[in-house]
Amino acid sequence: MRSHSPTDNDAIESASGGIGTALLRVVQVLWRPALSQWRFRMVIALIITVVAKGVSVAAPLFLGDAINKASDGEVGAMIVPVLVALGLFSGTRFMATALPQFRDILFAPVSQDAQRELAVSAFRKSQLLSLGFHQTRRSGALQRIIERGGAAMDVILRFLVFNIAPTVVELVLASIVLATVYSPVLSLIAIATIVVYVVFTVIVTEWRAKQRRELNKADTELRARAMDSLTNFETVKSFAAEARETESYDTAYRSYADQYVETSRSLAVLNTGQELIMNLGLFAMVGWTSWDVTKGNLEVGALAAVFTMLLNLYRPLNILGWGWREIRQGVIDLEKVFGLMGMVPEVDDRPGADSMQAAEGRIRFDHVEFSHDGRETGVDDVSFDLDAGQHLAIVGPSGAGKSTLLKLLFRFYDVSGGAVVIDGQDIRDVTQQSLREGLGIVPQDVVLFNDTIRSNILYGRPDAGDEDVRAAAAGAQLLDFIESLPNGWETRVGERGLKLSGGEKQRVGLARVILKNPSILLLDEATSALDSQTETRVQEAIAQAAKGRTTVIVAHRLSTIMHADKIIVLRDGRVVESGNHQELLAQNGLYSDMWSKQVSRNQSAETEPT
Repeated sequence: MRSHSPTDNDAIESASGGIGTALLRVVQVLWRPALSQWRFRMVIALIITVVAKGVSVAAPLFLGDAINKASDGEVGAMIVPVLVALGLFSGTRFMATALPQFRDILFAPVSQDAQRELAVSAFRKSQLLSLGFHQTRRSGALQRIIERGGAAMDVILRFLVFNIAPTVVELVLASIVLATVYSPVLSLIAIATIVVYVVFTVIVTEWRAKQRRELNKADTELRARAMDSLTNFETVKSFAAEARETESYDTAYRSYADQYVETSRSLAVLNTGQELIMNLGLFAMVGWTSWDVTKGNLEVGALAAVFTMLLNLYRPLNILGWGWREIRQGVIDLEKVFGLMGMVPEVDDRPGADSMQAAEGRIRFDHVEFSHDGRETGVDDVSFDLDAGQHLAIVGPSGAGKSTLLKLLFRFYDVSGGAVVIDGQDIRDVTQQSLREGLGIVPQDVVLFNDTIRSNILYGRPDAGDEDVRAAAAGAQLLDFIESLPNGWETRVGERGLKLSGGEKQRVGLARVILKNPSILLLDEATSALDSQTETRVQEAIAQAAKGRTTVIVAHRLSTIMHADKIIVLRDGRVVESGNHQELLAQNGLYSDMWSKQVSRNQSAETEPT
């Protein structure tokens, strides 16, 4: 068995990668067969991006030409050429702005479909990962990884592919134009200005990122402190701790305020530095151009052309600080979701695994061994046989391994020794889906979806008809209850079924299993958390559902399994006794001792005054 290591989780959380790797990931997603319908749009969007940058570089040249014509000739003779040049300037400038907007309209469905494709792929992978993986995840962590991974596609496309990269293309084109049309010196000044601007922005942004993390921590602490105090107001008043809580809140707020001030100052440094660099670059370029104009090397229109060209480069770089943070976070988020998708399930189908063929329900545990990560003992050399239609009860102290046997039967974990066999087939040789289609379980705590009663029962067999659903509800002694509700079958059960009582949830869970109609029914202390009256009703429903099915019962209350065909007693993961109820009582062992204690407790409870 491949042991699931906590470092698998850490690898996802701490995943990071380069921009090049992230860009390659984006291209791989965009080039998937599922997105083939958008490939023509992708090509057109890239062409539009390049054309937009080309006309952006060309626009200042038309402005310079218009100024030169206006200053060189007579007003009457040059009015038409000047207007033509100005028209070309206005048109190309409009195109430089409008084409990216048209590209965004064209590319929006591509981006959304790519996000959906990646998110669904990651969600599908998370569904296929084993129980051991999900048990070690923090609540909501997987959802955030999937959501952020999908959003990272849009971030990288929007900022890196359609903003930063085209700006580099524009810089190259502008440098060539400046060098060939005006002066190589202007090209060098433009390049130097942009390089210094980018380096300064990246350095300050990295510094600000650390400050932002500290600000977020202070903000989280402030909100948590306030919520903790306000939600526990009764405890606060009971201990007369109002002043203490106020002082604690004040301390948290001071820390947040200090961090906010530092973050605001660093933003001012970033903005001021960017403006200084850009204006020094503008000063150098315009100064050199003016010098060439006074020497007669250039015409006066060159001043406006050079000035406008650098401003065009400056405009997309204005958001470089914020965009760089978004890109860095997008790279990390994308690597995390690909880290998730690259994980190997702890329990996986073997290549060429067959479907479970028979459906009789014969079960055999053959010298089974298994231990959870971090535990010295688990299940040790457990063996038993159960014929089709028989009822097996598993009892023992807490932590003896009772529920673990059910998980092994479902193949939520793989055994480290021995074999679990159903109908003559080692469950490792069949697909997990076909195995679990033949199993149905009612756990101690039935968890329902925040949906209607009908939908929760239908989860057992989504294609079932209304008559089958009603029959399943009747078999779980739930039909009268459902029909007494104002909204009947359409009653919503609330988050995790919290609008229903414990007994009602158990019976919905049982109805779901009855509808599934498995050959093997598993009951994991299905009535241990219920009161006596409710337990009686649920036990009657379970007895009805178990007829004709192979049934495995994990029980705490021994009175519920007296009539089981076989009972095995576990202690420290080993079978220490086996037999039926009478045989185990006659052995005067652990089962007999557990029975005596439960009988004694029940008698004491009955004689206590009310």
